[in-house]
Amino acid sequence: MAYLESRKNIAGSAGGLAGLALTFTGLAGTYWPAVVAGLYAAGALIAPPERPPAPEFADASSRLEAVREDFGTLRDYLDAVELPPAASGRLTELMELLGGLLAPGWVAMALATDPEGVHVLSRAVHQDVPEAVDTFVRTRWWTRIAPGAEPPERQLEQQLALLHREAAALAAGLREAEARRQQTHTRHLEDRGRNG
Repeated sequence: MAYLESRKNIAGSAGGLAGLALTFTGLAGTYWPAVVAGLYAAGALIAPPERPPAPEFADASSRLEAVREDFGTLRDYLDAVELPPAASGRLTELMELLGGLLAPGWVAMALATDPEGVHVLSRAVHQDVPEAVDTFVRTRWWTRIAPGAEPPERQLEQQLALLHREAAALAAGLREAEARRQQTHTRHLEDRGRNG
């Protein structure tokens, strides 16, 4: 069925119709079946090949919506985990920052135009935060069985601080982009006022 709609069949059919036209005008003579078949084959051979359709990927805003939904799942998981007070405070700060970046509104719209920023948030929600907390929980269990090792709280606090720094850098980049946009608009209005 796909061949019937293909470029090769359409071009071959056009060649075959030209062969029939030659037959009805008397130019093909007794060899008209060979002429029609030959013109069909020639048309099918010279037709450009079918190209597969380009893949369609989800745009950044739909990926951001998926990350936002997964962020809710992450919050539910973190609510069930018991953390030491210092790590819990750092985690709360990080989650508030991530939640602010993912909240619907103009920040999310600005973020949706930054695929790298969406990737950073996605990695934090899907991998970095859950892995840091889960690794802490498992390591804490082993520390209780075999005490004397470095407390896993320190590693968790350091990881959460690094993740907070990365999210804060993303927020600062978005803020700078908006400031540049505002300055550009001011210059545009000033130029328009001078020329108008």
